[in-house]
Amino acid sequence: MKQESSEYLVVFTVTPLDVIKIRLQSQQKALLSNKCFVYCNGLMDHICHCVNGHLNAWVKRPGHFTSTIDAFHKIVRNEGVTSLWSGLPPTLIMAVPATIVYFVTYEQLRVGMIDRYQSTMGKSEYPVYIPLFAGGLARLWAVTVVNPLELIRTKMQSRRLTYKELRHACADLYEARGIKGFWMGYVPSISRDVPFSAIYWGCYEAQKKLLGYQQETPITFSFAAGAIAGSVAGTITLPFDVVKTYKQIEMGEADFKIKGKKLATSGEIVKKIYSQTGIHGLFTGFVPRIIKVAPACAIMISTYEYGKSFFMKYNRRKYDKENGISSDD
Repeated sequence: MKQESSEYLVVFTVTPLDVIKIRLQSQQKALLSNKCFVYCNGLMDHICHCVNGHLNAWVKRPGHFTSTIDAFHKIVRNEGVTSLWSGLPPTLIMAVPATIVYFVTYEQLRVGMIDRYQSTMGKSEYPVYIPLFAGGLARLWAVTVVNPLELIRTKMQSRRLTYKELRHACADLYEARGIKGFWMGYVPSISRDVPFSAIYWGCYEAQKKLLGYQQETPITFSFAAGAIAGSVAGTITLPFDVVKTYKQIEMGEADFKIKGKKLATSGEIVKKIYSQTGIHGLFTGFVPRIIKVAPACAIMISTYEYGKSFFMKYNRRKYDKENGISSDD
């Protein structure tokens, strides 16, 4: 319950920053295609399709943005403030379970790997690579599980579809590309999310170890350490984030009924961006991404640590009471 609450808090806090970041990234390619653009409401990206340059949806096609501030002003002026929070209900329905799967998997992997290391090596401390691997594997599992749903939602979110139309869309995708078609965009997703998660948890746990925290941590420390870890991970993995946005736009433009149509690989996208805009093109949206990632990670980890500490104390008191053990807590 604590984790779900933090998920909602993060969404409403950092959504506008993520919208701006995705708009800045997507305009490099989307404004040339006249077919679609990427809209993001904080947790998930939406492919919005245009017909003859017009769009019948709750968000309008953006103009050209020159900076983070310029993007913010134009979005608010042209679309209204509420546009920055459009489409949240269906996003939360998918995002909350995915987040729960991620955190539960991470905690189980981390504890299991630590117990195994301590029993084998006979040491109470554990190396920092354990949370790094646990974080990466947890994110890999979470992305693998939700990717088919994410693909369908990304492709279809901006259109009003009946269940029958949705079944037809899935059938077209399966006929054209088989079962593996439901994992289109999987590589750029894990290329960004898995390294981010590994770097984030490794950096966060390293800070805990540096200051001597084992189980319980002060909420102020969790907040600050989470922001630092998120900033480091966000900076390093930003090029993968740009590639993922490009890949989603290509999927939005692609016709699944055309068999054998080749989509650009992640490597080809990197080369194209670099040849057209140089190295800074791979770091498009840096400012809004870091401003968004730092508080988001801080809120998530501090709420997570608080919830974990709360229930650990609760369970300990309950156990002591049932067994007649006096407790100082």
